[in-house]
Amino acid sequence: MDHCEKMPQNGNGEKTVLVTGASSGIGRAIALRLLEEGYNVYGIGRSFGTEPWPRGFHMLVMDMNRTGAFYEQIRGLVKQENIYALINNAGVGYYGLHETLNPAKIHEMVTINLEVPMVLAQLTLRSLKKNHGHMINISSVTARQANPHGCAYGATKAGLSSFSASLFEEARKYGVHVCAIHPDMAKTNLYRNADFCQGEDADTYLLPEQVADSVSYVLSAPETMSVTELTLKPQKHQIRRKK
Repeated sequence: MDHCEKMPQNGNGEKTVLVTGASSGIGRAIALRLLEEGYNVYGIGRSFGTEPWPRGFHMLVMDMNRTGAFYEQIRGLVKQENIYALINNAGVGYYGLHETLNPAKIHEMVTINLEVPMVLAQLTLRSLKKNHGHMINISSVTARQANPHGCAYGATKAGLSSFSASLFEEARKYGVHVCAIHPDMAKTNLYRNADFCQGEDADTYLLPEQVADSVSYVLSAPETMSVTELTLKPQKHQIRRKK
């Protein structure tokens, strides 16, 4: 496994959570929040930089575009760790008129935003059923609306939300909780490939920590109840063109 000679065993009784896209933005905020709450966290990212991480975080440097090798690595993790929750957070977005996107960009969005969460669900479901665990998919408000200049991105998120709803109905009788969280514009680097970004005022965008709050809320719900959808919006709707 890249950058991870041996996966540490959790002998302390903590619940183990797997978070994709954990190296920055919303994924990092989620991982840090769950560490604060006593979870044993495995975080997947392509590059983690030099920022320190608290005790209990296990850094998995992986390229999710290399799906064959990536899935084999996750199979190894699932054999060694008893997964309580899967947080599918990693996402990529390319924006513009659809004819301006090349096939490689479309393929990358479908792979990261939709294929990877579905396959990770398949790989972890036996553990989630055994633990009456959680799957939380970080989708987008674009899943629920038309998205000119973001047709392909919105389609992948709509697929992820549809998958979440269907999987909950399939797995709920086994005690598995499945939730799709739909954040609106957030202050992250998701829009690095766009000609727009969030507004300047604090009430025009979400913070990664606010999305992490919603993940914490879902995980803390009583076992007899499932939160299947959450939509998060800033108070005001505003975007601005990049200079």
